[in-house]
Amino acid sequence: MTTHERSELNILVLDGGGSKGVYTIGVLKELELRLGSPLCDHFGLIFGTSTGSIIAALIAIGYNMAKIEELYLTLIPKIMSRTSKAGRSNALKKEAIEIFGSQKFDSFKTNIGIVALNFETQMPLVFKTDIQQAHGMKQSFKPGFGCTIATAIRCSSAAYPFFEKMKIKTDNHGEIEVVDGGFIANNSTLYSMIDAYKALKYKESDINLLNIGVGHYIEKTSGLKHKVLRMFGIYNFIEKVLTANTNSNTIISKLLFPDLKMLRISESFPEPKHGTNMLESDLKKLEKMIQLGRSSYAKYEKDLENLLNLK
Repeated sequence: MTTHERSELNILVLDGGGSKGVYTIGVLKELELRLGSPLCDHFGLIFGTSTGSIIAALIAIGYNMAKIEELYLTLIPKIMSRTSKAGRSNALKKEAIEIFGSQKFDSFKTNIGIVALNFETQMPLVFKTDIQQAHGMKQSFKPGFGCTIATAIRCSSAAYPFFEKMKIKTDNHGEIEVVDGGFIANNSTLYSMIDAYKALKYKESDINLLNIGVGHYIEKTSGLKHKVLRMFGIYNFIEKVLTANTNSNTIISKLLFPDLKMLRISESFPEPKHGTNMLESDLKKLEKMIQLGRSSYAKYEKDLENLLNLK
């Protein structure tokens, strides 16, 4: 079903944040149970960045949240336990190909936007499903720029210097060097609204936007890897960049679309026992973050029902 077969448009926007994406899964798992069917049946447009792009792609291709949870609890330790950017990048490539194979954007059951950054031009590179999402140059539009789903999510998740940069060949833009979309839109609410309002021509009053983050935690500093990152200030700097553009994109969206029906869920958990970061690989900690996501759903359940017109 395309977005234009619906009188209203439900948009789902998922933040980046590495391993912390399991919090997002906790929220969405409960939402799917409440809705009673896969989320791709309920959201006409899904945008995701980095880890959010992986979850978004899995949802848009038709996976239920129980399966996505199972996949995430398997792939995150395999990827994030690697000690080098090459190791993490190769592990992500292996897992992405194993899950998505050679499928391209025509495999999605609903419209999607996967956000990355063109490293050469410092301009956004958004992999999209439908020509109706294009803002000009429709004659040369290619779903996902002709790339596979696996390639798109690897681009969006190429969190340099923790992962290697990606070099890709597109059908309509030639060869491009790409990095994580979190550097330009860790939260892609504004990008999704530009598509919905400007390209798909939905009225602001007909859009319901659910915006889910990865939660906020104190920084985990145990272990040699985390101590080295803290010593050079790399991890803390990257986290601040991601938080800053998440905040700015959310604020600008509210200013530009003051009447938008939008709900953001991303709770803070300042207790030391919840300390973590984007490279978390401990399975027990990941499972706990899923439970925190479920608790956040419970807190916002009535707001969610109102947003999505559930009775």
